[in-house]
Amino acid sequence: MIETIFLALGLVLIVEGLVYALAPSLVEQLLAALRSLSEEQRRMMGLISIALGVVLVWCAKALGF
Repeated sequence: MIETIFLALGLVLIVEGLVYALAPSLVEQLLAALRSLSEEQRRMMGLISIALGVVLVWCAKALGF
């Protein structure tokens, strides 16, 4: 179980790092777009992201990755 958590965190850090390294101006545009959303919309996006992440990790474990 702990190896799955480390794997997931490592992959998130890699993707986040790539975004900041390759397209820093895009990050600023995304932050501006997020500011235009209501708090409730941002919360819902976060909850959906969590649910999708859990499903993806579960699928990866079920397939033996």
